Amino acid sequence: MIYNIYHKTSFDYQSLVSFSHNIARLKPKEFPCQKLLEFSMEVEPTLYESHEFLDIFGNTNTHMLIREPHQSLSVIGRSKVEISEELLEQRIENLRKNSMTYAQAMERLSQFNAEDLEAKQFLFESKLIPNGSQAIKQYVLESFHEDRDLFEATEEFMGRIFHDFEFLSGFSDVTTPVEKIFEAKKGVCQDFAQFAISALRTIGLPAKYMSGYIETLPPEGEEKLFGADASHAWFSVYIPNAGWAEFDPTNNIIPKEQHILLGSGRDYHDISPLKGVVFSSGNSKLSVMVDVRREEANIMMQSQSSSTLSGIQIQTQSQQ
Repeated sequence: MIYNIYHKTSFDYQSLVSFSHNIARLKPKEFPCQKLLEFSMEVEPTLYESHEFLDIFGNTNTHMLIREPHQSLSVIGRSKVEISEELLEQRIENLRKNSMTYAQAMERLSQFNAEDLEAKQFLFESKLIPNGSQAIKQYVLESFHEDRDLFEATEEFMGRIFHDFEFLSGFSDVTTPVEKIFEAKKGVCQDFAQFAISALRTIGLPAKYMSGYIETLPPEGEEKLFGADASHAWFSVYIPNAGWAEFDPTNNIIPKEQHILLGSGRDYHDISPLKGVVFSSGNSKLSVMVDVRREEANIMMQSQSSSTLSGIQIQTQSQQ
């Protein structure tokens, strides 16, 4: 499965910006199930300098410095990735086969094991994801019993979030507290992912924020319009002796060939597509356009160019 991804982030500033520093994270991560075939990035206005580096989580960061005065900024990332359905199926099967009970995981994580060291950094609170309240702990423990298989328990927990929480755009933003999301039982993909991570860390399980894209389809009988997609978020839980298992509570599915991973971290701040500092005054207006398309469908779309959004069957929410 080969996908072409277009991700454009634009800022229009109320006043002139004399210079700006930005970090872009638009280059998809490579791992055995996902191969990056092509990547390019276009920036307007012209960059004074830029350099690429990997952060502690293995995400590709591009630092960009703009010194010329400007009143708008446009950053476009174009990627082509290949997803191996066969390797994904094998990976999920191995996770199920090598999973352990919640009690066994707690015992393993309480001891020193070199294989678990990298995962243990995802046990702790982060800026956007604090430990959950007693109410959140009780909620998650309805799925996690001492003698229950971790993969099975997490899959059920994902399903409960899907059924108990309402997908509602506009209710929240990335900084909305996890407690508020839990109390209201509504939000979007990033909220559901961060709530799940908070709950899992609260009961002692390493969990991380996964950011990327998901293939969406237009309503039956309608043509998919360019720009009708959005970035997406889900979560991953660490199962000792098995590895990281990914779950998408927004759609109640285990990510497979339709999920394209951009990067991962402790929370959204670690993998936000674009962030920076500008020297200016006044407000700014942000716009984001994302398009995810299978390779075989691209020929039909080369002449199409529209920013009008169509109906999306799979639930997503732009994260910038």
